[in-house]
Amino acid sequence: MSRKLKSTALYLFLIMGVIMIAYPVYLTVITSMKTPQELSQSFFALPKRFNFDNFISIVTNSGYPRTVLNTLAITVFASLGTIAVIPMVSYAIARNIWEKGYYKSLYFFLLAGIFVPFTVKMLPLIKVMSVMDMLNIPGLIIVYISSAVCEGVFLYVAFIQGIPMELEEAAYIDGASTWKIYVHIVFPLLSPMTATVLIKNGLWYWNDFLLPLLTLNKSPDYWTLTLFQYNFKMTHAINYPMIFAAFLLSMLPIMVFYVFMQKKIIGGLTNGAVKG
Repeated sequence: MSRKLKSTALYLFLIMGVIMIAYPVYLTVITSMKTPQELSQSFFALPKRFNFDNFISIVTNSGYPRTVLNTLAITVFASLGTIAVIPMVSYAIARNIWEKGYYKSLYFFLLAGIFVPFTVKMLPLIKVMSVMDMLNIPGLIIVYISSAVCEGVFLYVAFIQGIPMELEEAAYIDGASTWKIYVHIVFPLLSPMTATVLIKNGLWYWNDFLLPLLTLNKSPDYWTLTLFQYNFKMTHAINYPMIFAAFLLSMLPIMVFYVFMQKKIIGGLTNGAVKG
């Protein structure tokens, strides 16, 4: 196969991928701007005008601002807890795994947690949370952080082992403590992996439905955006434009976050390659 033919096939494949991703977003946008009458006439046609009434109705809903704040609080505090805990644990393991046996045992214990399906631990987890009075937003944040540890440690340890020990040894000679070395030398070098972990887990925290359904659905005061959508859909089962508008509103903030952090990943990897 010629080089030109390979390039054409690759571009066709990429174009098909873009269409498969963009078309559902297009349908979501145009449906959210229609009236139920317009939707009944044609699902795929453009709306007659840019109609933002559905968005206004949702934003002015008495429960919507509270669900946004709940989701934002969970995502922000869980993300902060994730990048506060996981890199420190990973640094300790990465620098001691071949010298102290219990670090190696801890690493493989955490690694085994990646292979445990959520359905296996779901009922015991909810039972423990109920006994410890953790069926609330702070409890969910703690569960999110602990659930991210296994995969996060796996990613960070491999990355940290690629950082030259000479940097830390030079800092030790200058009298720096382990904590100062971690904060001022190691952690800044982890920015590409930190951005990756933040994107992966931030998307999960924002979009997760199952854990909030199991822990927070007892009261509208605790609802996240996914629970708001779920209960909103039950209430407005016939008004699909309104439902699609709710979906779009919940998508926008995390899409902006993703685009911003994606640039951070590329920039961090480029800087790391230059320094290397």
